Amino acid sequence: MNNILIIGCGLLGSSLLRRIHKKKIAKKIFIYEKSKSNILKIKKLRLPCIVIDKLDKGVVNYDLIIFCTPMSEYKNLILKINNFISSKTLITDIGSSKIETSKLIKKYLKKNIYWTQSHPIAGSEVSGPEHGKENMFQDRWCILIKEKTTKKRNLNILNNFWKKMGSKVIVMTTEKHDKIFSITSHLPHLIAYNLVKSAQDFEKKQNYDLIKFSAGGLRDFSRIAASNEIMWRDIFFNNSNNISKAIDLFIKNLTEFKRDINLKNNKSILKKLIQTKRVRSKILKLKQDINKPDFGRV
Repeated sequence: MNNILIIGCGLLGSSLLRRIHKKKIAKKIFIYEKSKSNILKIKKLRLPCIVIDKLDKGVVNYDLIIFCTPMSEYKNLILKINNFISSKTLITDIGSSKIETSKLIKKYLKKNIYWTQSHPIAGSEVSGPEHGKENMFQDRWCILIKEKTTKKRNLNILNNFWKKMGSKVIVMTTEKHDKIFSITSHLPHLIAYNLVKSAQDFEKKQNYDLIKFSAGGLRDFSRIAASNEIMWRDIFFNNSNNISKAIDLFIKNLTEFKRDINLKNNKSILKKLIQTKRVRSKILKLKQDINKPDFGRV
């Protein structure tokens, strides 16, 4: 590729930038970033890119544009790129929910422009270009979305691109994607936010200095709950239907746990604990985590 444009250079955008540069995937990497703080960090870090302050500046012929912003910014950005985008340019994104994004693309993106959605399963609770890592996507799954209008050529291009990022690639529909990640990602984050809020409410009500006595469980949930609030608000809103169903299922199971505890139902609760414990073994077997106590912390 000659030119790649990354829109948004936070944690994942800057990680892509680092990897693209190392693997020499593009001759030039352009960054559009509206945050003045992030722009200063990009310059201070001397990241290998050309920072642009307008999306139509120079009207560069981009081979690939990657959206790395919160999903709530997509509409305005689409309307901006419509003014200069070429039919030869392939667009993708890294968003965590896909059905609503697909509707947005179909409604606002100029005709004869091709956007094939991506979702690299990578990230952290920290944000900003200073936290980007060249190996962020190494051995992580990346989901490519296939719709009726998706061109095989574009899937192949992105499949090769993400493999160069170090990812393992799989293709699925928007519906399947959003159902899966409502359970594996979106609900766990929502639970983390709610658990930390519950601890705060308990601390306030009981007037206890609770946080300094936080055990490993609350500590680990607090890490997840430190994630970017704008990004997660967008995910919750954009995948609301599937997340609502996941919440209902969680409440049902939580109610059953509550009943077993109150009735001291030894057989039932042990069965649940043993069955759910097996998931950890499966995650380790699939090499989705490392087999070290305390999540490998030093």
